[in-house]
Amino acid sequence: MTVQRRTFLQSTIATSIALGAAPAIHALSKGKKYRTALIGSGWWGMNILKEAMAAGNCQVVALADVDQDVLELAAEKVTTLSGDKPAIYEDVREMIDKEKIEIAIIATPDHWHALNAIAAIGTGAHVFVEKPTGHTILESRAMLNAARAANRTVQVGLHRRIGPHYVSGMKFLKDGLAGDIGMVRMFVHGGGGKEKPTPNSAPPENLNWDLYCGPAPLRPYCRKIHPGGFRNFLDFANGTLGDWGVHWLDQVLWWSGEKFPKKVFSSGGRPISGAPILNDNEQTTDTPDSQIAVYEFENFTATWEHRKFAGNAAEKHSIGCYFYGTKGTFHMGWRDGWTFYPLDSKQPTVHVDAEHQEPDGHSIKLLWADFIDAIESGKKPTCDIEIGHYATNLSLLGMMSYKLGRSLEWDGIKEQVVGDAEANKLLRREYRGPWKYPES
Repeated sequence: MTVQRRTFLQSTIATSIALGAAPAIHALSKGKKYRTALIGSGWWGMNILKEAMAAGNCQVVALADVDQDVLELAAEKVTTLSGDKPAIYEDVREMIDKEKIEIAIIATPDHWHALNAIAAIGTGAHVFVEKPTGHTILESRAMLNAARAANRTVQVGLHRRIGPHYVSGMKFLKDGLAGDIGMVRMFVHGGGGKEKPTPNSAPPENLNWDLYCGPAPLRPYCRKIHPGGFRNFLDFANGTLGDWGVHWLDQVLWWSGEKFPKKVFSSGGRPISGAPILNDNEQTTDTPDSQIAVYEFENFTATWEHRKFAGNAAEKHSIGCYFYGTKGTFHMGWRDGWTFYPLDSKQPTVHVDAEHQEPDGHSIKLLWADFIDAIESGKKPTCDIEIGHYATNLSLLGMMSYKLGRSLEWDGIKEQVVGDAEANKLLRREYRGPWKYPES
């Protein structure tokens, strides 16, 4: 038996949940428009910017992107939607030097997040940055330190912290209605098969490939990387764990109040995709097609798993977190809302439907309103840079363990792997060309 949302919201449990179901958003300053720039002007960056424009509190003064076609389309869309006529820049450094921006929205590939955010903060701008906060842990730490030193607001795109069903579900857990939680299992599963190499080619004329790679290695261009495929190349991102994983790892930190684990171990590979290929003629992705990571906290264990070669029809859910408690199992999902399966078979299943902005299934409007409120009230935003930093670190520690093939003992205060010099070298990486690694 399942109690659906309408019935559930009439119950005593739902009443207690509803009291904490949404973060308070203070009244915003009327008429204030912040000089806003978008760095990374593709599909997702424009999703964020459209919400900012719809809120009526930004003047879009500049767009930056290494793809000229993307830039021109984005500029046309901005003018159509808002009447603003933003300047366009291929090189974000030139934009930051010339434009007196008050807000920077950053939606680039992961390897550019820290450098762009730190540069914007350095000019006095507040920042709305997509997760993860860095490609390496010390990049993310440098961003956090820069934000604190300059007293700037930095909101990270962890929109699952603010979406209504996530908030009500988290209240259910924190109120103890699932009992004592001893284990959490996070997962994302999807179909796929063996990967065929994609031919390398000259970059399109509209694309500055050298600038796209930036501080990362200058690998040959192929259409599988750009547009949109960078997350599956370790030079630019950290695969599924560094993408989807950050959201669900953050749910564990949100529920538990913890900031970091004691130990991390990860194992995985490419048993279906095949060994990665990179040569002068062709290349494949190089991230794992399946991976398990185990995070040992003080009072519970959390596991992450993903696989790209099979769905999850054998279970009720294919995305989310299972929180295993003494009163039953709680599933925090995405488009399927949240569900509590009680241990006592005489008790009804409890379900709350998802509440999202469509078609994307996210809560950017709420996150943007919270961001502006934080700027104007001086409070920390719901998805503050420190929150993003710790969630990102979990994903990056998992990838470090995967690459090294061994368990890591983590000192979360010092942000060092205990007694492992080789692992600590992976807290940062060498930058290419004129770019300098940010110092924290």
